[in-house]
Amino acid sequence: MVKLIIDTDPGIDDAMAIFYAAAAPDIDLLGLTTIFGNVTTATATRNALRLLEAAGLDVPVAAGATTPLLLPPFKPSAYVHGEEGFGDIPAAEPKGKPLDEEAADFLCRMAREHKGELVVCPIGPLTNIALAMQRDPDFIRNVKSVVVMGGSLEEGGNITPHAEANIYHDPHAADVVCKGGSKVVFVGLDVTHRILCRPEDFAAIAAQSPDLGGMLQEMSHFYIKFYREVAGLNGCSLHDPAAVIACTHPDLFGMRDVPLEVSCEGETSGATLAAPDSARAPVKVCMTVEADAVKSLFLRRLALLP
Repeated sequence: MVKLIIDTDPGIDDAMAIFYAAAAPDIDLLGLTTIFGNVTTATATRNALRLLEAAGLDVPVAAGATTPLLLPPFKPSAYVHGEEGFGDIPAAEPKGKPLDEEAADFLCRMAREHKGELVVCPIGPLTNIALAMQRDPDFIRNVKSVVVMGGSLEEGGNITPHAEANIYHDPHAADVVCKGGSKVVFVGLDVTHRILCRPEDFAAIAAQSPDLGGMLQEMSHFYIKFYREVAGLNGCSLHDPAAVIACTHPDLFGMRDVPLEVSCEGETSGATLAAPDSARAPVKVCMTVEADAVKSLFLRRLALLP
């Protein structure tokens, strides 16, 4: 069983990923840490608590950084995920509260307590992970792996022609994470663009799991409308859930060892670039995926939810 912490900015596909982790029998979800991106960090924290309560999980939430390492803050992408992060579903206050501990400190502590076993899966901008690496030189040595939803080696960007959104929203933090070597895995647009969830898939999830699946289906209307208008697709890419699935089923992904660096300025800011002459150790970049198998696993697991 994989001991997992998801670093998240929920977000519709974050909700899909967190509900997948809740349903997966091979995941022991030890906590959520929150970050800005799809929404502000405060809204992400509220949404993370809401999702855990909806799923009946008693799991700690640690609030993270509110701004990028060096850049000024970005306005959240309400046109993609809605003003409150869950499409047209209105805000609701959770009963629970986050820890008093900051996300980066929580990550460092959990990596020490579960040395060699903890998998951290950031599915938003990488600020909390970079801060954990800066605060504890042993952080990367202590974790089993860091599986990032982000980046694009050959696919091009989804927020600019060059950049994937999570990397773009804190390129300096992403560049820090790229120095983490072989324990760092990037699950980016090279593979997530190959996996499409269509309206009928969400309908099937809702039919089998009326409560939580129904909630995802309600969120999906807003998200798929965005994909239809912007990309001409009748469905959404399985970004964040694919990264969580890569934590437990790496065999479904073909990976390439590549030293990576991140452009931090100009029109290419946020681009993840191969740095073959670099002194950096290679990270693992997912380049191929058994898309049908990943999607089937996602749909089967979500059907287990109430």
